[in-house]
Amino acid sequence: MKVGIVGSGLVGSVTAYAMVLQGVASEVVLIDQNRPLAEAHAQDILHATPFARPAQIAAGDYADLSGAGVVVLTAGVAQRPGETRLQLLQRNAQVFADILPLVSRHAGEAILLIATNPVDVMTAVATRLAALPAERVIGSGTILDTARFRALLGEHLGVSPQSVHAYVLGEHGDSEVLVWSEAKVGGVDVDQFAKQIGRPLTLAERQRIDDGVRRAAYRIIEGKGATYYGIGAALARLTRAIFHDERALLTVSMLNPYVEGVPDVALSLPRIIGRDGVLATLTPTLNADERAALRRSAEILKEATTQIGC
Repeated sequence: MKVGIVGSGLVGSVTAYAMVLQGVASEVVLIDQNRPLAEAHAQDILHATPFARPAQIAAGDYADLSGAGVVVLTAGVAQRPGETRLQLLQRNAQVFADILPLVSRHAGEAILLIATNPVDVMTAVATRLAALPAERVIGSGTILDTARFRALLGEHLGVSPQSVHAYVLGEHGDSEVLVWSEAKVGGVDVDQFAKQIGRPLTLAERQRIDDGVRRAAYRIIEGKGATYYGIGAALARLTRAIFHDERALLTVSMLNPYVEGVPDVALSLPRIIGRDGVLATLTPTLNADERAALRRSAEILKEATTQIGC
């Protein structure tokens, strides 16, 4: 099971590390414009394999992607002082325009996982540039936001987050939608569960959890400059679902024909992930407020992709 990772910065290197530790991939190829950086990360991760699972890991070129089942794109540019979001988008779109023909040439059968931010717009860009079916170009989307939501709910309720079933949909960003109306713990409505155990979800608690999910990245970036552990683990989880044909239900981004009346927009919905990428997309049951919020999220993302001509 071979994985290529294009972009060997913090997110790319931590993703490789997570994959090797979890035994997701038996071979990992790191590609970066800064070849010494890719080589250093490859060596460092290789030295961890005696404590984890056997794996081959090396820096390489695009030709070394041949035979990869999954290629993760984390490459991108940082926002410059005074640069607008649209200018950043345009520069990252150009990065993808340079990368994707090379990826397609050498790993045309691979599933593409997109992690470059803003991930939903970049997923739409990658789908257009790679000329692949939408189900084979998957953005990490709100998979991490969903994990944060479940973790904070589990913390409040005193249960394992694995027992919490709740989703964050829409944009991986400020307009994301926490779906409270369908949140459950062990099959029980989350409000009923909270009352039964004496830990009610008051309006203040809901606002605290919403803020904890929606503002998490800002706080982490303020404290240490970037987020990478959570997304690295999320990308490893996605890759495992693909390689093992798990048919796991995960909230990831994909270019959709329409969402709440908004056409051709990439955003996150619950999707079944397996060997061929996205096998099915679920239409969640939302209340009126959640549907309106999802439509607004779709409109924001559609406007951004339209502005860069995608």
